[in-house]
Amino acid sequence: MMLHTTLRAARPASAATSLRAGYATLTANTSRSGPPTAIVMMNMGGPSKLSEVQFFLTNLFSDSDLIPLPAQKWLAPILAKRRTPKIEQQYDEIGGGSPILKWTREQGEGMTKILEELIPGEQFKSYVMFRYAHPLTSETIEEMKQDGVKRAIAFTQYPQYSCSTTGSSLIELWRHREKMKLPNGDGIEWSVIDRWGTHPGLVEAFAQNIEATLAQYPPEQRSKVVLLFSAHSLPMTVVDRGDPYVSEVAATVSSVMHRLGNKNPYRLVWQSKVGPRAWMGPQTSAALKGLAQLGEKKVVLVPIAFTSDHIETLYELDLEYGQEAKELGIDLRRAESLNGSPVFIRALADIAADHIKGVRI
Repeated sequence: MMLHTTLRAARPASAATSLRAGYATLTANTSRSGPPTAIVMMNMGGPSKLSEVQFFLTNLFSDSDLIPLPAQKWLAPILAKRRTPKIEQQYDEIGGGSPILKWTREQGEGMTKILEELIPGEQFKSYVMFRYAHPLTSETIEEMKQDGVKRAIAFTQYPQYSCSTTGSSLIELWRHREKMKLPNGDGIEWSVIDRWGTHPGLVEAFAQNIEATLAQYPPEQRSKVVLLFSAHSLPMTVVDRGDPYVSEVAATVSSVMHRLGNKNPYRLVWQSKVGPRAWMGPQTSAALKGLAQLGEKKVVLVPIAFTSDHIETLYELDLEYGQEAKELGIDLRRAESLNGSPVFIRALADIAADHIKGVRI
């Protein structure tokens, strides 16, 4: 596996060294009859049905880059089995599974159609590669090999880089290549898009969804509505070692607020804390309580680090925090996730096109 990255990121040294060992030049495929250039949409994934929940949780708890545990190989399956009934119930309440696979496929297919217009004469195909759910890294690589893929772009669907998310996915890709023990790895030339949190198209997509939500309020009230930008939190042990995620999420928020004209009060808050250890805060729940104490009764939640709906938006934001806000007397509304936004899908295509042109220089 050869790899070129035009966007640098802080990664564990061993993986970064191996991934940067070669640099691919994506040569023009002048005939659409040849194998496609793969655009690989990388994300954590989610169980599409209830029977996949324990499998998903086992993979999640087994990832030491995300959740370091003592005796991880033995403890992870135990924790997964213990949490499965509760998490199954949560997925059941949002329709019986995560929609992240559906949305990622739709986004990828829309992106490649635009790419073929932006770069005439070339064939592109999107693939989904999930870290903890089907299709896993190994499954996607096998599909790509069957399609005859020779060139691929690993396109993280985490806009802001973290060693716990994008880094973990890239390390898993590298491990798969190492397991093959072939001189050319998996036989595919790889390049990487590893962060894009302030891309104008992404910012515009977020801003339009926020504006649509604010439009639900009377005009005279809109500028007084508090915007709560909620992102998945990280353990402080990860933050303290220099992970760039927190600053990159803050940069996304700043860019979105600039696009909105800085008209509304806002805060960046953090959700999905797990376990007793210290995590990045303030937590979204605590922020809602604080706003209620200040007399703020109109709040819009914005999922600022997610590119589609999944359990963290549909259950945690909509149901858990929705109920908390109701009890606190807050009129809480949520900006729609990016999902099938044409503006967002065009942004994905623009990012990929710029990357392809960049690695050919």
